[in-house]
Amino acid sequence: MITTQNAPASTERLSVNPPNRLLYGPGPSQVHPRVYQALAKQVVGHLDPYFFEIAQGVQKKLRTVYGTTNDLTLAISATGSGGMETAVSNFVDPGMKVALFSAGFFADRIGEMAKRHGGNVVRFEKPWGEIASDDETRDFIRRERPSVVAFVQAETSTGAFQPSKAICEAAHEVGAIVIADCVTSLGAMPVEIDKNGIDIAYSCTQKGLSCPPGLSPITVSPRAVERLKSRKQPNRSWYFDLKLLLDYYEGKKYHHTASASLFYALHEGLSLIEEEGLENRLERHRQANREFVKGIERLGLEMHVPADHRIWNLNTPRVPQGVDDAKVRAHLLQKHGIEIAGGFGPLAGKIFRVGIMGPFATTEGVNFFLDRFEEALRESGYRR
Repeated sequence: MITTQNAPASTERLSVNPPNRLLYGPGPSQVHPRVYQALAKQVVGHLDPYFFEIAQGVQKKLRTVYGTTNDLTLAISATGSGGMETAVSNFVDPGMKVALFSAGFFADRIGEMAKRHGGNVVRFEKPWGEIASDDETRDFIRRERPSVVAFVQAETSTGAFQPSKAICEAAHEVGAIVIADCVTSLGAMPVEIDKNGIDIAYSCTQKGLSCPPGLSPITVSPRAVERLKSRKQPNRSWYFDLKLLLDYYEGKKYHHTASASLFYALHEGLSLIEEEGLENRLERHRQANREFVKGIERLGLEMHVPADHRIWNLNTPRVPQGVDDAKVRAHLLQKHGIEIAGGFGPLAGKIFRVGIMGPFATTEGVNFFLDRFEEALRESGYRR
């Protein structure tokens, strides 16, 4: 009889042999060895009882990391952009006014998606790297009186963290629901869904959670669930229809072939956070950010975002005058296997984007990077 135990082991060489990389970019982040071990486990079917056991465990653990008691909390088979489209497609109807706080690339992407779903998007814009003040958010929402308010909590393109509470309070005051992009913040900064009053939040697995990309954690408040139930028009997206996805994850009714391997990985990544303790993990990232900034300032560089508004796990030091950021990044990759990213849009060539997250959010991880970053700057002609 054929079993998984007596199946022959392959002695052939694999056809893939990726180079060793140290992922210090804005994502994907370095994957923990235990997550790799989980990925290698036996695949089960997408309707297998064990798959649903793992999926339910993921839901429970996500509630802790999100800081919520929302029943509707799950991981969608998609990247963070798929989570964004899930949020938009389920809660934006044609002709609906959507108030968008925009100060970076991914806020603009929310606006583009909302327009494609027929939304009437009104924008409050700030320069890339700045945030909207509490008074500005309240005034804008009270003036526009939208049905939906959307913002990016941690803007990956700039390194800025937008406070949530004033936005949510003003939105609820006018009867709106709030969509928050938590792609970069989840698992590394306080998201605090219930405390802030966020109605719909989505994220990814390859940044603060230190897992491979491919799943998008999403959570929906009871207020938003009522809005979803009362929706008269069907979602234009079949794949991202939350009603159909709930039939799958809760009713065990076939919807799509979810990847058991990615769910294993996320379950293990969330278990690591649980073992460390969420508050301990967040504090570790906060301390790593402080050490990183001190090191950057010792090198004579400046941070793009003011101290009070920085994302802890995604740092954006400014490129020194006369330095080609592409040469610095190429040196790091070619000599040390270190991946970081540059800016884009109006920040192209002006900032580095450096992820200090997951396994690398330690004193050792920070110092290891800074030593090699200093070398790369010197090799690119930087002189203090």
